[in-house]
Amino acid sequence: MAGNTFGTLFRVSTFGESHGPAIGCIIDGCPAGLDFDLDFIQHQLDRRRPGQSAIVTQRKESDTVQVQSGLFAGKTTGAPIALIIPNEDQRSNDYEHIADAFRPSHADFSWQAKYGFRDHRGGGRSSARETAARVAAGAVAKLILRSQGIDIQAFVSQVGHLILQQPYTELNLSGTETNDIRCPDPVMAEKMIRLIKKIRKAGDTIGGVVSAVVRGCPAGLGEPVFDKLHADLGKAMLSINAAKGFEYGSGFAGVSMTGSEHNDLFLPVDGRQRTVNGGQWAAEGIKTKTNFSGGIQGGISNGMDIYFRVAFKPVATIMRDQTSVNSDGEAVVVKGKGRHDPCVVPRAVPIVEAMTALVMADHWLRNKIYKKGLS
Repeated sequence: MAGNTFGTLFRVSTFGESHGPAIGCIIDGCPAGLDFDLDFIQHQLDRRRPGQSAIVTQRKESDTVQVQSGLFAGKTTGAPIALIIPNEDQRSNDYEHIADAFRPSHADFSWQAKYGFRDHRGGGRSSARETAARVAAGAVAKLILRSQGIDIQAFVSQVGHLILQQPYTELNLSGTETNDIRCPDPVMAEKMIRLIKKIRKAGDTIGGVVSAVVRGCPAGLGEPVFDKLHADLGKAMLSINAAKGFEYGSGFAGVSMTGSEHNDLFLPVDGRQRTVNGGQWAAEGIKTKTNFSGGIQGGISNGMDIYFRVAFKPVATIMRDQTSVNSDGEAVVVKGKGRHDPCVVPRAVPIVEAMTALVMADHWLRNKIYKKGLS
């Protein structure tokens, strides 16, 4: 089975299934000598874990991470880092009714079509449970970025028809973690929570949007032509379970603007110019008047804030009967059972941050090697 590894220099392979003994990841390419903050990594996992509030799945998992290799005296050694998260609260019997039936809008049928065999318990490898391993790996990537002054913050900006209209620059993002929905606006947060509870009571689910901002990113990260920074971010986001859309900068709204409205004009910086590395122009300090580009131009970061939005569909498992077919093509009724999120976006926030961190850390390392070659 391919597709289990992500990244070029900072490479992460995840393993495990929803109802197996454990899930985890192996990180290869992490620089030696990095201070390994296990408490920070556990905190990131705690933000994603199930059972943390009344508006998420009630599966009870501590998601306690165990470090198996790659460390000595509290620092990374440069060797592969193995992280394991035991599964503690599986209820496999909840899925016996779909052992031979395909749940609507799940991976059941497509997985069976591709491999001819599937683990029906919680979706097996296709379960969102796998994203805990991504959050653990992303936390290590965040440690690298934090040492370079690069900060990533995601937040919920939409649930159903409830949309935060303010741009992120007008929001107090420090309030994101003060409520269960992870929306920085407390008034809108309460509305979103009430809507999710209403939807859950009706046995249904609802979608939403997670927005993210990367601050402190230097100009120059990104690899044309096929490894553009926004392309890698898009791939990372769309690899997350239930993700249905990605847009950065002005996104789709930009099509209604003219070029003269959309262009980000550069501003002078004290009239100074300087050269480094025998003639290479240094762009430190250069800013743009607007940021419709979302901090990325030509696939390369320009030093402005990188911002984007990720759309998540309503969770496919609903607590209502649905018509479907079984593996013989016969009509069946699939009953809604098990413990599931009525809306994924509260727990998707740390996942979006983690996948962003994996992309940014990878491109930071790639750019570091490029610059080393010029010196």
